[in-house]
Parts: sequence; structure tokens; C-alpha cells
Amino acid sequence: MSLRVTQSMMNARLLSNITGNMNRMNTLQDQLSSGKRINKPSDDPVGLTFAMRYRSELQANEQYERNVDAATSLLEYTDTTMGEAVDVLHRVRELMVSGANGTLPQDALNSISTELKQLHSQLVEIGNSQFNGKFMYNGEQTQTAPYLKRTIDEAAAVTPAQLAADPTANYLAQNVTSDTGQIKYELSPSMVMAVNVTGNEFFGNAVVPGNEASSDNVFNILSQAINAMDAGDSDAVSELIGKVDSRMSTMLEKRSEVGARMNRIELITARLQDNNINLQTVQSKAEDADMAQVITNLKMEENVYQASLSAGAQIIRPSLVDFLR
Repeated sequence: MSLRVTQSMMNARLLSNITGNMNRMNTLQDQLSSGKRINKPSDDPVGLTFAMRYRSELQANEQYERNVDAATSLLEYTDTTMGEAVDVLHRVRELMVSGANGTLPQDALNSISTELKQLHSQLVEIGNSQFNGKFMYNGEQTQTAPYLKRTIDEAAAVTPAQLAADPTANYLAQNVTSDTGQIKYELSPSMVMAVNVTGNEFFGNAVVPGNEASSDNVFNILSQAINAMDAGDSDAVSELIGKVDSRMSTMLEKRSEVGARMNRIELITARLQDNNINLQTVQSKAEDADMAQVITNLKMEENVYQASLSAGAQIIRPSLVDFLR
């Protein structure tokens, strides 16, 4: 039994092939214009799943890079201000050594006292340093200046919150307890780093009433040195030099910790950059089109399309007369 192929069957088959050819051309044209192999879920459902996962991981990695940049900037500025504070303390020590030899007249000691007062004010300014409008040495209370220079009427450790609540009270910088909260950045999926140094850590804890003599709070040391200079007490000045050395050692230690964090961040930065390159590579393989292959396939499909139209013109007879020829 023979199977009869009718004209309508041939026409339907031809139209189906031409339609399929046009769909393939449309897909290739979309890939050519977008540069992407996957432009809609139906193009490659499995490939789309991988592409979306790689894109999500890449976005997370880029956020880590932004966090690293922010942390680096803050640490670099912290290191700068720490260096300024250490330089000030070096000058303080020089002046105290000069004032401790017991041979200077009171006028000379008064001149040293005047410069120490200026250096005290400079340290307060450094303690109130801001980065991007936020106070660096006040823990998480970045909107409040940690140190205010006032005359002291009562010896008590106070917090920035108390200062804000009672701004007319009289406090010295040495009597202020900075906030101890840590500012942390997430630098990788398994790594969170504290990037700030609190005023208590760097400049010294607030002076506890009655313990002024034993405190190595830098502001307290300078206040005592100023008073000793004004009183002409070279022995008291000499005793304070050891406290200056102790506080300077602590400052240098904290600065070295900042340097260590910066070194670690450099390693993290390199790893994030490598991750970024790898993720971009696998993402490109998952969703980017091979442009040379796309152009070749598109040209081939265009040729097939033209050939199909030419063949179809011969198969689909426009009239009964043409069919009878």
C-alpha cells in the first residue's frame, strides 16, 4: 500500500521548515545583538541556573571588594592620625626632658608649659579626627566627638553620652571614656574584621578619681606635666617621662596592629581580585555567546532560508495551469 503525499502536506511541511529556520535566525540575531548566549529561560534552562548563580556570587564578591576599599581607606587614615599623635608625643618628651634637668629658670619652664598646652590641644584635635564626617576614635558613636577640652571642676570618668546630655559641664579630655564598640566590615564569606581603634585603646583609659598619679592617659600626662612646669617641679616632670614612654609604646603597638590589619587586607584584596576574574570567566562561559560561531551560524541559516524560499516557490504552485504544465 503506497502512501500518497498531497500538495497540502508538502506545503505544510515546507512552511514548518521555513518557520523553524526563521526562529533559529531570530535566536541567532538576539545573540548577536546582546552578546549573550542565553536571552530567555527557554534558550538553556540549565545554563541559566548556573549563570544566575555565578552572577550572584560575582555581585557578592564585588560587595566584598567595596568593603575592602572602605576598610583600607579608614585604616590608612587611622594610621596617618596615629603617626601625627606619636610625633606630638615625641615633641612632648623632648620638652619634658628639657624641663626635667632642674637648671632652667621659671620663665623657660613657663614657655615649655605654653607649648605643652598647644600640644595638648593638638592631641585633642587628633582624638576628634573625622573620616567621611564620622569621628574615628569613638567606637560606634561616630556622630559624637569623643574628646572635649574643658576645665575640670570634678574628677569623674564621663561618657560622650553624658557630655551630650550636659554640654555645660566641665570636663577634661582625660576624664572622658570613649565608646568601646567595634566597627566591623565583612571582607569575605568567612572573615569579619574590626577596622577601628578606640580612644581608650590609643590615648588611654579615662582617669579614675584618685588614680591620676598612676594613669598613663596621654591627656592626663600632659595635664600633670603642665602643672609641674608651672610649679617649677622638675622632679615631677622627670617622673612623668616614664609614663610618656609607656604611653608611646602602647601607641606604637596599636599602630603596628593597624599596619598588620592593612597587610592582611592586601592579601584579601588579591584573593578577591582572583575570585572576580574566575567568576567573570565562568559566567562568560555560561552565558556569553561565541560571536564568531554566532555569525557563522547566522550566515548559514540565512543561506538555508533563501534556499528554502527558492525551493518552496517551485513546490507551491500558484495556479492549476502551472500544476498541469
